[in-house]
Amino acid sequence: MTEKVVVFTDLDGTLLDENYSYEGAKPAIDALLRSKVPIVFCSSKTRAEIEVYRKALGIKDPFISENGAAIFIPEGYFAFPYEYSKQRDGYNVIELGTDYSVLRATLEKIRKETGYKILGFGDMSAEELARDCGLSLREAELAKQREYDEAFRILDGVAAEVLRRIEEAGLNHTRGGRYFHIMGNNDKGKAVRILTDLYAKKFGKVQTIGIGDSLNDLPMLEAVDVPVLVKKPDGTYDSDVVVRLKGRLVKADGIGPEGWRKAMEELVIGERHGED
Repeated sequence: MTEKVVVFTDLDGTLLDENYSYEGAKPAIDALLRSKVPIVFCSSKTRAEIEVYRKALGIKDPFISENGAAIFIPEGYFAFPYEYSKQRDGYNVIELGTDYSVLRATLEKIRKETGYKILGFGDMSAEELARDCGLSLREAELAKQREYDEAFRILDGVAAEVLRRIEEAGLNHTRGGRYFHIMGNNDKGKAVRILTDLYAKKFGKVQTIGIGDSLNDLPMLEAVDVPVLVKKPDGTYDSDVVVRLKGRLVKADGIGPEGWRKAMEELVIGERHGED
């Protein structure tokens, strides 16, 4: 009997290109959906942002928001009882992160103590964020609906000092493709492991594939059976991830969604073609 495959995927720079388009990956996404392979978005994006892509692609599986801060599981998705923090808008939500207000207050304290110029999403209007990120106004409004993670840039100051002070406050940080992130005691890997256990209870033995592009995906990639890394826009692979996962890592032959499609065709779709 073939193991049930579950795909955990980053969005920005991975499933989505620099223009936030998934078109390069869509043929593979459609093939996975036809084969009923769960596709779990695992992103630094907010719930509001992720829901847009789930709806557009017809994906109804659970998802992980804001760098592993919360797992949103559609009610009834798992037929057995499991622990969750709250119910909201048709989801059972497993919360792993720290409240956004605490993160904002910590950044403000660091700003005042150091005099550094630190610009977070919460400091910008939707119009300013849209310009900074290359988003539409509506997309920027969704990106500002943060619950457990603050994305920020250090415009003037020493990054190492900011990150040290975040750690001294008992919080964590990571870096994505465009921004640093301050967050609580959560990461993508912890959330992936929780969902993997639930999938194993549902299907028996599962094979997990994780696909990302940058260092903030490392916890997710370390937590799966098959870690996959796509190329960055300049055609290189994230060197930190390559070093940390040496010997286990699958390097996708393509940038962002093109690499995503090729990896899925090679690892999942090709093997499943002709089944059923």
